Amino acid sequence: MSVPTPSKTFKIGIITASQRQPRCGNQIAAFVLSTLTSHLTTHPPATHSISFQPLDLLSLSLPFSTEPAIPSQIHSPSDYTHPHTQSWSRTISALEGFVFVTPQYNWGIPAGLKSAIDYLYHEWKGKPAMIVSYGGHGGGKCAEALKVVLGGGLGMRVVAETVQLAFPGREVLGKAAGGGDLGLDMGEESMWAGETGRIVRVWREMEGMLEG
Repeated sequence: MSVPTPSKTFKIGIITASQRQPRCGNQIAAFVLSTLTSHLTTHPPATHSISFQPLDLLSLSLPFSTEPAIPSQIHSPSDYTHPHTQSWSRTISALEGFVFVTPQYNWGIPAGLKSAIDYLYHEWKGKPAMIVSYGGHGGGKCAEALKVVLGGGLGMRVVAETVQLAFPGREVLGKAAGGGDLGLDMGEESMWAGETGRIVRVWREMEGMLEG
């Protein structure tokens, strides 16, 4: 029996929201990416394939937007004034879904992430998204606020369930704040090994939206 060849490749952005230095957000984004890659290796989709593109807001160094036009009135990257906005627009336009990996700052969304989102409108609109938040208690308030921004403000299709990764105690929280190695690449020994199932479950719901 022949195995069907996937006819479509969906390009998914993995957005690392933390811009602090030192930070642990890059480790957590790598953990999420590794979890999804492992899942897709053992459970490859029959009708499509997935390509992940990491997007690290720290390395992108986007300034706060000073574009003169309202993003919802712009329909082409060339219509933006600044080259960095045009580049960001082209990057997001080329992707078909997003995994947001974000810390919680003072019960809310990090300013850098909110600014990066607010640069654009049509480039996000209608696309699927899932949210992975983290913090001392999992970052749930940030996750809920981000759902409102993405789903309500931008009309994205956001998975209702979010992944909230809580640091197990003050010692780990201190290590995370200092950018220490959290051992997230230790497989079953990782402190969040029990969360991989939740990450995959939320991903599978988002993956189903890609075909819709």
